Amino acid sequence: MAELKISAPRLSLATLGSARIGTGIFSYDRRRLRPRLVHLGLGAFFRAHGALFTEDVLADQDGDWGIIGASLKRPDQRDRLTPQGCLYTTVENGRDGRKARIVGCLLNVLVGPENPAALLDRLSDRQTAVVTLTVTEKGYHHDPASGRLNADHPEIRHDLEHPEAPQSAVALITAALARRKAAGLPPFTVATCDNLPSNGVLLSGLVHEFALLRDDKLAAWIERTVPFPSSMVDRIVPAQAQGDLSLIEQLTGLHDAAPVMHEPFRQWVLEDRFVDGVRPPWERAGVQFVSDVAPFEHAKHRMLNASHSALAYLGYLAGHETIFDAVSDDLFARFIKQFWRDDVIPILAAPPGLNLEQYADQLFERYSNPAIRHRLWQIAMDGSQKLPQRLLSTVRDNLNQKRPFRLVALAVAGWMRYVSGIDEAGGAIDVRDPLAALLRERTDSAGPDPVAQVRALATVEAVFGKDLPASEAFMTAVTEAYKALRHDGARKAIADLG
Repeated sequence: MAELKISAPRLSLATLGSARIGTGIFSYDRRRLRPRLVHLGLGAFFRAHGALFTEDVLADQDGDWGIIGASLKRPDQRDRLTPQGCLYTTVENGRDGRKARIVGCLLNVLVGPENPAALLDRLSDRQTAVVTLTVTEKGYHHDPASGRLNADHPEIRHDLEHPEAPQSAVALITAALARRKAAGLPPFTVATCDNLPSNGVLLSGLVHEFALLRDDKLAAWIERTVPFPSSMVDRIVPAQAQGDLSLIEQLTGLHDAAPVMHEPFRQWVLEDRFVDGVRPPWERAGVQFVSDVAPFEHAKHRMLNASHSALAYLGYLAGHETIFDAVSDDLFARFIKQFWRDDVIPILAAPPGLNLEQYADQLFERYSNPAIRHRLWQIAMDGSQKLPQRLLSTVRDNLNQKRPFRLVALAVAGWMRYVSGIDEAGGAIDVRDPLAALLRERTDSAGPDPVAQVRALATVEAVFGKDLPASEAFMTAVTEAYKALRHDGARKAIADLG
């Protein structure tokens, strides 16, 4: 990890960013960096994960892999970072204290809605070799149950009608590849880092579907020449909290408008499929290159992400604020350990070299880090997009093996209770979900009967598909869990599981 080398107190990163910094702050010469990697969806996670792997490669090798970030919705990130020369601070929050560093590999931030032409120009530029993205599940504009492109989504319709001013990630990638094909340039590699099963395969299919709606020859060229390596990423990165900016000043003597907090643990498992083999040597920083990501992502989605969702909905209903708060409650600690032991591990194939029981212990240890305040409300966002891979895949496997799944059923019921928009004390829940209005409408239209409410929500095909509402075992398990939540509340419903 690069050490901070700032001695003057109460400076601002804007002061440093206004200079063309060479080797004074970093162990590499920042002036040598070139815009070779473009990242779509420049949020906190990438700045604390993919950007740091790249930063570590630069520190180790002094290469030229600079990053251009792109915001696809709002200018906030650009407005905070640009005055600082795109420098920002990351803080590793561990049990043994905090470690701060300044990151220099980010060179510029573009805002797609303000200037789609500039973003397309950058993606189409010969120097751009790799495009990564973290646009969250809803940013793929797909049906989570089927994995198919939602061609009726307003952004997708807009992008088909205005191919030179695309808004969505799928359309931006397609449009840039079309330009490169027309110019006789090689394609770039597209490496998604979002928490989706077979994420590279999924994105490849969505881009192919979108390209077919534009030009079947373009679709065929993309299918033949563009690699979409799948990946699995892991690091807990809480949303910025009140007091973080003051903490940065205390740690570094600098004012930073865009710091990122993260846990010590990080993991990136990635298929080694890149155009002409051109990529940063991320293995030097600990990236694990494999031929098949699937076993690693299944373990992570069904153990880490699924348990996060279970704790988010049930913990929120019980009055907890963060993951740490929830697992510090003995009742929830026992619940999540039983969740892994009874419903997940027995039907999960372990990746090479990973003991699932030990992995569960490691996850619980990470959740118990008091320095990481990962808000349940943040994790609960966009649940309609997350449930199919996080919880319902485990449900289906248990159904296929005729196994009970009481704890996962309670987590699914917790989501149903949460999206009703009313908490156990009668207060309003700020539900952030692309289907929030539909889900609330379904719940309200069902009336006060919990059985009718479960039926109304379970028939949202984009979430549950056609098979689960037709399964008597699924409907019975979730309905009984939902009735317990409505009648007794989350704490007693968990306690009654034994």
